[in-house]
Amino acid sequence: MAPALKPAYLIAGTDRPKTRLAVERLRNRFDTDAVEILHAGEATADDVVAACNALGLFGGEQRLVVAEAVDAWKAADVKLVSEYLKASTPGTVLALVGHEVKKDSALAKAVAKHGDVLIYDAPRKRDLPAWVARQFEQLGASADKAACRLLIDVVGDDPDLLRNEIDKLATWAGDQQVTATDVAALAAAAAEASVFEVSDAWGRRDTGAVLAAVESLLERGGARELPRLVGLLASHVSRVRACQGLAAEGVRPRDAASRLRLHPYAAEKAFGHAANFAPDELGRATVRLGALDHALKGGSRLSGELELERALVEITAPADTAASAA
Repeated sequence: MAPALKPAYLIAGTDRPKTRLAVERLRNRFDTDAVEILHAGEATADDVVAACNALGLFGGEQRLVVAEAVDAWKAADVKLVSEYLKASTPGTVLALVGHEVKKDSALAKAVAKHGDVLIYDAPRKRDLPAWVARQFEQLGASADKAACRLLIDVVGDDPDLLRNEIDKLATWAGDQQVTATDVAALAAAAAEASVFEVSDAWGRRDTGAVLAAVESLLERGGARELPRLVGLLASHVSRVRACQGLAAEGVRPRDAASRLRLHPYAAEKAFGHAANFAPDELGRATVRLGALDHALKGGSRLSGELELERALVEITAPADTAASAA
């Protein structure tokens, strides 16, 4: 039998997979139409308290009000919620969800007096392999130590990204233990696939495919992928320019591969891309990617995703098409 619900919960921490799971478990105890979700970036504490009081007018079954991103609240918001909790609406449960809310914060202390404070912090880097192993176990799967360490090397230390790959690997492995070989074959390939698709679509001058590949990449890694993607694209454009110059000299791709220290296949691909661009277009692409890098580092008020999309359209499509799109 599930324990009785309390009037309020604070669910926070840097371990986002755990916080999401805790919120999901709480929501599952209510009917769908008995849950109202507000975002603290748009809703004040006054809005949240009003929602709690309004729901209480209906009576009957318990209801849940979820306020997300409460890190954005100011002291006045915290004070208002604290006052509400002193005489909360019967039958209404308030769930406050945050990211970097500390256990000794005013909000945590207020909730602790009337409900539960659940803080899930991401593991330290040295504890990540054990954390990864536990995630596999929670899914009814297992992975050896080498696989856990390699997965961190491939994906990074972001709990969300790690959990996504763990879910995929656990589903793929079934009742077999996940090994480092499995990680190398599946996770590593997935990590680079979108980046390769972006550069390859750019070389074909396929604007639609470029934007689709970028969308897939950002869905996987979020905005943190932007600097890496721009750096890899800049390197690829530089490589294509070098191959274009060698092609003008009559150098064959296979010979260029040894001179540029490229795999023959990569050299063939770069030569093919070079044939699709005029020299001045590649020069402008290099300059545009430099401007994009500056924009992503604070030189623009636009979102990084929008800056990236605009730049890719400009450097991919023929000049007349890019101009009309802009």
